[in-house]
Amino acid sequence: MNQRPGNQLFDAYFTARDMREVFCDQGRVQAMLDVEAALARAQAQVGLIPHTAVAPIEAACQAGFYDFAALGEAIATAGNSAIPLVKALGKQVAASDAEAERYVHLGATSQDVMDTGLVLQLRQALALIERDLAQLGETLATQALRYVATPLAGRTWLQHATPVTLGMKIAGWLGAVSRSRQRLQELKPRLLVLQFGGASGTLAALGDQAMPIAEALAGELQLTLPEQPWHTQRDRLVEFGAVLGLIAGSLGKLGRDISLLMQTEAGEVFEPAAPGKGGSSTMPHKRNPVGAAVLIGAATRVPGLLSTLFSAMPQEHERSLGLWHAEWETLPEICCLVSGSLKQALLVADALEVDAERMARNLDLTQGLVLAEAASIVLAQRVGRDTAHHLLEQCCKRAVAQQCHLRAVLGEEPQVTAQLSAAELDRLMDPANYLGQAHTWVERAVAEHSALTA
Repeated sequence: MNQRPGNQLFDAYFTARDMREVFCDQGRVQAMLDVEAALARAQAQVGLIPHTAVAPIEAACQAGFYDFAALGEAIATAGNSAIPLVKALGKQVAASDAEAERYVHLGATSQDVMDTGLVLQLRQALALIERDLAQLGETLATQALRYVATPLAGRTWLQHATPVTLGMKIAGWLGAVSRSRQRLQELKPRLLVLQFGGASGTLAALGDQAMPIAEALAGELQLTLPEQPWHTQRDRLVEFGAVLGLIAGSLGKLGRDISLLMQTEAGEVFEPAAPGKGGSSTMPHKRNPVGAAVLIGAATRVPGLLSTLFSAMPQEHERSLGLWHAEWETLPEICCLVSGSLKQALLVADALEVDAERMARNLDLTQGLVLAEAASIVLAQRVGRDTAHHLLEQCCKRAVAQQCHLRAVLGEEPQVTAQLSAAELDRLMDPANYLGQAHTWVERAVAEHSALTA
């Protein structure tokens, strides 16, 4: 097995397997070899190298032929991964065709191979992230519609505010997913571009054939040829990392909400149960939000990694010392963390366990205080805002002091009953009648999702 051993204990928890395969040693090396093979084909197309050289080079561009441990040791001396790989590739080609070995890596520089190889990996990563975001959006849209009219306490500053619906809360998560999908679509043309500039970005080594080769190479790899090489202009990669940071943060919000709703004191919404999931090593009763923990963990880790990408942007002249190196593991790790977060979000969202009865009981914990605004708004139209606000404030204090329901206090207050009938008070004290535009927000979020999916 060529893959070097690593710390794999937490990988299954924090990273999706298919994303780790993109960025494992095999994936990294194969992406660079794909660039080398495409370069040979492009140069043969324009007549720079003989067509007979292409097949031996292509045949050698298989990651399985190379010793990753040896490459890793060589990187410590060479300073990047392309230098030892190109040397090993040359030897592999020469073993079957000494003439073809002359044309390996012709006119390219190490960073061309590494950056373009990275772009090929990011294209795979982007496809995986877009797939999972679309699936998550579909799941959240279904759940938002399912619970569009299920009331629960809105919470501001962690205190009960006014009623919302679970569907509205889920629609909030859905909207963030939709916006991230839009951002990824918008950045694709800027991200999926060729890096090909040679030693200092001029492609001088290829003479008059430079642009035809660059165009042919971009075509071979199905990448766009940018306006110029971007060896030390890293905004494309940082933009992608920033959008991934937004995704991680939005999923962290979802995880935070779920974990708070799972708290014993709330007990309203739960991650799906599974044998052995969320248990404790000592407490048999525990049901911990282990999926939400990944979402919150990724949202906590990614910003620090993203700061590395931003810090590495002011790179020196035409090739950076150290700042470029700081990117190598950073962006792949962000991709892996976001993939793991998406995997857990899909598991959580697909089978949410909802206790609507507990939501109703929790709504009544304050004995009607969450609907004080509803009564105040109606009363204000009859006696004035300040008078109504002061009156409701006093009634709320009395309800708390007497440990009774606000409805009872309002029904005993002459200034209130002079303006509001018993039927009106009953209607105002029903959470289902004070949900505002919750239904509309759900419909709009689902419509936006559907438009993206169509």
